[in-house]
This record gives sequence, structure tokens and C-alpha cells, in this order.
Amino acid sequence: MDRFLPSPTARILLALLAILALAPLVFPSTFYYRIFTLISINAIVVIGLVILLGYAGQISLGHAGFVGLGAYANAIGPTHLGLPPLLALVLGAALSAALAWLVGRPILKLRGLYLAVVTLGFGILVQMVLVNESWLTGGPDGMAVEDLGLVSLVKALGLKMKTAQVWYVFSGLMLLLAAWVALNLRDSPTGRALRSLHDSEVAARTVGINVARYKLIAFVLSAVFASVGGSLLALFNRFVTPDVAGFIHSVELVTMSVLGGAASVLGGIAGAALLTTLPQALTVFHDFETVILGLIMMGVAIFMPDGLLPNLANRAKRTRRTNR
Repeated sequence: MDRFLPSPTARILLALLAILALAPLVFPSTFYYRIFTLISINAIVVIGLVILLGYAGQISLGHAGFVGLGAYANAIGPTHLGLPPLLALVLGAALSAALAWLVGRPILKLRGLYLAVVTLGFGILVQMVLVNESWLTGGPDGMAVEDLGLVSLVKALGLKMKTAQVWYVFSGLMLLLAAWVALNLRDSPTGRALRSLHDSEVAARTVGINVARYKLIAFVLSAVFASVGGSLLALFNRFVTPDVAGFIHSVELVTMSVLGGAASVLGGIAGAALLTTLPQALTVFHDFETVILGLIMMGVAIFMPDGLLPNLANRAKRTRRTNR
């Protein structure tokens, strides 16, 4: 009977598709399309961190640097080089992959806090370049970003959709694609090798796994996810500033991953949803917004150390076993 049921990957993707399809039915205004678009974009970046942190067990505190590279690729490419926005997105991802490979080869020999500090330095360096090279990046004031042309394409197809709705659909499809890649990677030979690194690099090396090679693969893949997310963010906002590559943004992304469940694709998406929507929901508390957000994050970290979604899933399983 089980062979007729969808695979775990298919069930997760179908659940995501159902959420994306049904969520607009309860949106009270167009504003919520924007919020959910930001959730999808952040989730794409976080899924890359799930591969790096959750699968391979490697920490990066400068991942917003790759987000900034992707974002500015879509600002600089069309403005200075006359590239189409979609081509600029692809080239930004390729540049991030190449840079991650060059940077990753030496730094991934490091472990733990040393790796975190070096990646932090990389993120700070990227932000400094974006701030100081004003002739190219616009400096601290940022740059305008050319329209991707999605709305024009939708109108050409005879569909009547607002800009926010078009971006909601497009970002949702990109999120589904990112989740599909990460879920299929998890159960592949490469994914199993990456997960063996998370448990013990020594044990993985003992059974013949090339630890340095697979750590580099995880780093490059996560950089591509971050770059694509950065490009989508820039195209959606139609403007970009160096803050997109800042340290605070890197911390936010890692926090999304850890809060939701670093080893789970769905957990990463849940963490992105939580940290994207909570600041909006807590605005009613005015001066206490940051304090309440911090307390919620501390509570999840203390009482749900594996992340929000994995802990809830485990509790549900225990409840079902108890009720039998």
C-alpha cells in the first residue's frame, strides 16, 4: 500500500504548494502578498544555510555577503553593462559560486569558531566594498534596480494580476524549486556524505569520504542559494543598499535557520516565516517590540534546541504513541 503513497519529498512539496495556493484566500489586503513574498525570498537563502549548517554542520556568519553579491549583480549588470535582469541573476549566482569556491578552499580547512570568524570577515569585506566603491555601487545611498518584467509578461498572457500578486506567485515557485533541490540532495549520495560530516568529520574521513571536497560543495551550493535570494530581493524592492550584505543580516539568516530547525528544509522555511512576520506582528507593542522578539527567540532556543518544527513534530509523534 505504501508504494502508492507520494514520497516524503513529494509530500513536503505538495504541502508547500497547498499553503501557497490557499494562503491568499485569507489575506485581508495586498500588503500580505508582499510579506509572503519576503518570506519566500528569505526562505530560499535559509534553505542554502540548511545545506551548509544543517546537512554539513558548517557555520557561516558572513552569508549575507553572498546575498549582497546577488543583489548588486542585478543592480550593476543592467545599469553599467546593459545586461537583462534574468541574465544578471544567473551571472550573480555564477560569480558567487566561483568566489565561494576560491574563498572556501582555504577557510574550510578551519573548524568551529575559526570558520565562523573568517566567514564573518568575508561578509564585512563585501559590505565595505559595496559602501566604498560608490562609482560602481552607488555607495551608502544604494542603487535602483531594473524591473524584471514579470508584470508585463503576465499582461501579455492576458492575465489580470497586481504586481504584488505576480511576485507572490513567482517567489513561491522559486521557493518550491529551491526546496525540491535541497530535499533531493538530502537523500542523494552527496547528501548522505554531507550529513556524515555533521555527525563526525573524523568518522566520515575514516570511511573514505573526502571531507574537504564535500564541505566545499556545501559552501558553494549555499552561496548560490544566497545569491539567488539576494537577486530576487533586489528585483522585488527595485532598490538595494549595502545593508543587504551587513553582519546583522547574516545573523538574522542564521537565526532563521536555527530557530526553525537547521537540519530541516521545512524548519528553515518555518524559521524564515517566523522571523519575517514577527516584527510586523509585534509593531503594536511599539517600544517593547525588540524585547519581545528577543524573548521569543530565547524561549525557542532554550526549550526547543532542535528547532521549532522538529520539536513540534517529535511532540506530535509522542502524543500519538501515548494515545494508542
